[in-house]
Amino acid sequence: MVVTPDAFKTSLTNAEPPQGVSAPLAALWWAAKGDWNKAHVLVQSQVGTEAAWVHAYLHRLDGREIGNAAYWYRRADKPFAKGSSEDEWSQIVAELLGGEGG
Repeated sequence: MVVTPDAFKTSLTNAEPPQGVSAPLAALWWAAKGDWNKAHVLVQSQVGTEAAWVHAYLHRLDGREIGNAAYWYRRADKPFAKGSSEDEWSQIVAELLGGEGG
């Protein structure tokens, strides 16, 4: 099943993320639901640039460990985000969903 960014955002009214999405996307879903810890647990054991980008986003969102966020942005080969966390969330979701057969 292909999930669009709009459908992914709409799914935030559900109790669980859409079936079949990657761990980084599920982490973004939980972060948007306000469960930073669950999001972090999901992504911290993952490897690859997608997981690193989400990990960076989570630490930026947390706000207490900006140096840690910068480390994960470097691992993801992404610039440190300057815009709103909402805009970054949408950007990451769109890019990751685009890479999942969309």
